[in-house]
Amino acid sequence: MTDRPELYVESATAGVVTDLGRTRGPSRGLAVNGALDQFAARAANALVGNAPTDPLIETTGFGLTLRPSHDVLMAVTGAPSEPAVDGRPHPAWTPLSVRAGETVRVGVSDAGLRAYVAVHGSFDVPRLMGSCAPDSMIEFGTSVTSGTSLSLFRSHPPLVNRRFGATVFDFGIPRDIGRVPGVLDVIDGPDAAEFGSGLQRLFDSRYTVTPRINHVGLRVAGYVPRRSAPGEVLSRGVPVGAIEAPAGDELLVLMRGRGITAGYPVLAVLTSRAQDVAAQLRPGQEIRFRRTTAAAATAAYLERRRLLDRIALRARTAFAALS
Repeated sequence: MTDRPELYVESATAGVVTDLGRTRGPSRGLAVNGALDQFAARAANALVGNAPTDPLIETTGFGLTLRPSHDVLMAVTGAPSEPAVDGRPHPAWTPLSVRAGETVRVGVSDAGLRAYVAVHGSFDVPRLMGSCAPDSMIEFGTSVTSGTSLSLFRSHPPLVNRRFGATVFDFGIPRDIGRVPGVLDVIDGPDAAEFGSGLQRLFDSRYTVTPRINHVGLRVAGYVPRRSAPGEVLSRGVPVGAIEAPAGDELLVLMRGRGITAGYPVLAVLTSRAQDVAAQLRPGQEIRFRRTTAAAATAAYLERRRLLDRIALRARTAFAALS
């Protein structure tokens, strides 16, 4: 056991330490990056009393096994999963007390792709422009690999009611919180008018997620609308969530690791909620795009932020009651 708390990684395949992203990056030519499922990342940190921007683990497609050197408080969110402590299952999307030396197994189910693990006090990792978000283009970031140890800023005593010996709190989290719907809401992109009547086919067609998935984007196979306007599309800035129509039979959905400029026409843009859903899509999954408005997308975003605020408040209240 070390003097400073550490989280030892016994096994991991595809994990990184990340945060909400490098917000100062795009103005300097770097992608924003950060957790692809922003809601799940924010919720994980809220459940352990961290700030929304604190570093946490994102694991993709595969599980991981962790062992802390000290007592810690953690939370697992994202893809549907049931973390286990020394083989004992515990619910996700709730604070989880782990004793020093206990083994925590975090799986990722077939119903999603990415899980998030936040630890109270967070991780002491390198940052660039105020963010630890990995960026493969400049080879920056902290990988979570088998055999490595991640330094924690502090430990946390067990979050257990002294009288009842249990932690039973209602954090206001819906039961279907980890469900991954097959419909992605979008608003019209800057080039939508150039597709004419063909744009409607985007919403009438079904698409299949291909294996070409990473932090930069994902490709979906299916009908690709074509521009009816003449001339080339000049390279310009593109938002996270942009749906591009390159030549070929696949649409390109840009994620948080995308370049800040591109030259393909953008026919639609994912809403913030749809971006979180896209982060959980697996190869072979069938999806549809559904048209919405900026006003409706904003209302849905604010509703989810209010849910996060309630989670954070109830978590703080629970911690105070047990302190």
